[in-house]
Amino acid sequence: MLKIPRHPLARAALWLAAAGLAVTVALAATSARPTPASPPAPSAGQAALAVSTTGLQPATFAVRIAANGSISAWQEASVGTEANGLRLTQVLVNVGDTVRRGQPLARFAAETIEAELAQSRAAVAEAEAALAEAGANARRAQVLQESGALSGQQIEQYLTAERTLQARVDAARAVERTQQLRLAHTHISAPDDGVISARTATVGAVLPAGQELFRLIRGGRLEWRAEVAAADLARLAPGQKARITLAGADAIEGRLRMLSPVVDVQTRNGLAYVDLPPGGSARAGMFARGEITLGTAPVQTLPHGAVQLRDGFNYVMRVEPDSRVTQVRVEAGRRLGNQVEITGGLQPADRVVASGVDFLGDGDLVRIVDHAAGPTPAPLAQGIRTPAAPATRIQ
Repeated sequence: MLKIPRHPLARAALWLAAAGLAVTVALAATSARPTPASPPAPSAGQAALAVSTTGLQPATFAVRIAANGSISAWQEASVGTEANGLRLTQVLVNVGDTVRRGQPLARFAAETIEAELAQSRAAVAEAEAALAEAGANARRAQVLQESGALSGQQIEQYLTAERTLQARVDAARAVERTQQLRLAHTHISAPDDGVISARTATVGAVLPAGQELFRLIRGGRLEWRAEVAAADLARLAPGQKARITLAGADAIEGRLRMLSPVVDVQTRNGLAYVDLPPGGSARAGMFARGEITLGTAPVQTLPHGAVQLRDGFNYVMRVEPDSRVTQVRVEAGRRLGNQVEITGGLQPADRVVASGVDFLGDGDLVRIVDHAAGPTPAPLAQGIRTPAAPATRIQ
């Protein structure tokens, strides 16, 4: 049992010691209890993203006129038959074959023509024999004319007979020439170099004269017939380059050859004829889109990553003097590679965020890390937010 002293000073000292012991025990219990961790407080004025900036850069873009049109043959040749009522015995080429001038394409049965030609040659020989006899008689009559053995009438009859037989020989020779031409027509040849684009010839068919057998693309040359608005025709001239894009194929280069002298009264479009290089992927009848280059013009551009397309409009993040960004709507034009033409909305002295604009909002504070100051780390170039430093907890 604790004995309490009777002296006042001793009693006060005892109570002070007891109070100090209680405080010590309470502090020890408090320090032993775990303290929940508090989240770090964000520091005021901290940058949301480290970015590099850029400005309007001068560049030279080609000035082009866009057009649509069809691929067509430069010229087509229709190969038909002049022989009438003959049977087709051979077809030597097919669609897609490349042929040379004079190359055989088809043959007809020639037995009937050969027989008629032989008959014509016999008629020529008979007429020539009769002419020889009449000529001899005429010469003898002329010799006897001075002697008076023959009358003038008889002499004139001999001379007339010679002239008549001469005309008969000429007629027989003409018939022979006709049969020779008919025989030549039994062989169908290519009228020019080119590519067979159509074939209607069938072995065994008996065809009338004038029937088309083949269709030939002369020289294998193709052209793009581009429909151009009447207002743009005055800006075109022969010799200008064109770039044609075909569906499912690489773009091909062509050159403007000529312009149509008339404009369609319904569409108000004129035709521009563009020669295409041989051996490409273009085929007659294909639809193609393309551009005709007029020249070049100076423009102001920004990198593709600096322009953001949102709700059908183009925006950039302009960096203000206080290192905050402002969303600014700009007018964008053509695109060439990684560059975008800017036609309005920015001043030459404005600085904009070069990349990572999708991670920024209007009014965000940024830390500028330009390439001129040193290489930009990869995370910054990809538009990754830098983590905020945790607040120091005071024990």
